[in-house]
Amino acid sequence: MTRKTLPTALLALAVLCGCGGAAETATETAAAPSPSAAAAKDKKHQLEAAKADCMKQKGFKYVAWVKPELPQSDEDRRRDAGDLQAMQKYREKYGFGIFAEFIYPKEMNAPAAQMASPNQDPNMKIQEALSEAQLGAYHKAKDACMVTAGKQVLGVTLKSNLDYYNQIALTRKRATAAQLDSDPKLVELATAMATCLKGKGYAVGDTTPTALAKRGENVFFKEQDKLGREQDDTVPDVAPPAKKGENQPIHMPSLTAEQARPYLDKEIKAALDDLECGKDFYPVFTPRKSAIDAQVKAQFAF
Repeated sequence: MTRKTLPTALLALAVLCGCGGAAETATETAAAPSPSAAAAKDKKHQLEAAKADCMKQKGFKYVAWVKPELPQSDEDRRRDAGDLQAMQKYREKYGFGIFAEFIYPKEMNAPAAQMASPNQDPNMKIQEALSEAQLGAYHKAKDACMVTAGKQVLGVTLKSNLDYYNQIALTRKRATAAQLDSDPKLVELATAMATCLKGKGYAVGDTTPTALAKRGENVFFKEQDKLGREQDDTVPDVAPPAKKGENQPIHMPSLTAEQARPYLDKEIKAALDDLECGKDFYPVFTPRKSAIDAQVKAQFAF
């Protein structure tokens, strides 16, 4: 059965955002933005304005749109700080945050929920009204404009719109590895965590801190990709190796909540075992990783 896949940028975004929190449930009053946060927000608007101006010059309509940011909940802040109780509460319901999006799409801010949201990117509707030929030309122009805007506003050299997401993910990956994988304390804690996971029957390859922190969710991303490929006759059943300097896109399957539940149940067990083995590792690793993520998001106005 051939399945209509999500737009490539959304697939890249899904990989990039990975284990997202229940952002839609945030109800706390947002704190006043820091000067750095305000500067990053201003840069987002500059980036969108540059893209819109470029698209207009190429004869296409494009709305300079920045998604409204919801205040971060207290639970989200605690998890970002490596609070074990908050992390356990999250994992008991959402696992690593992979298959949960099929059951809790709004809470997980899943791509499908984003498309149905009143805060949807208005450019999606513009694209939906185009013919196949017009859409091809639109995307070509959008890629060129992202290259121009990226250099003009961010000072980065991009190849395309998708490359923007690839560079965010790769910059974050490299910064995290450079700062955390050589830390003796984290290496020691990661080694103990890996031993614990092996004792519970989990396969553990790379035991560097960054690899170990992503190990669990990567297992279920691969499971998700496998299901998506089985549903889509236009792609091979086995994912090809990722190209150097690029992320492997996820082929999202179409699953009902009932179909996704067994996968989430398995994921929840694995996530709780992972947290139990990493009870000493995550409180040290997570806050430092969160700080790096915030820096990279500001750098790319993401």
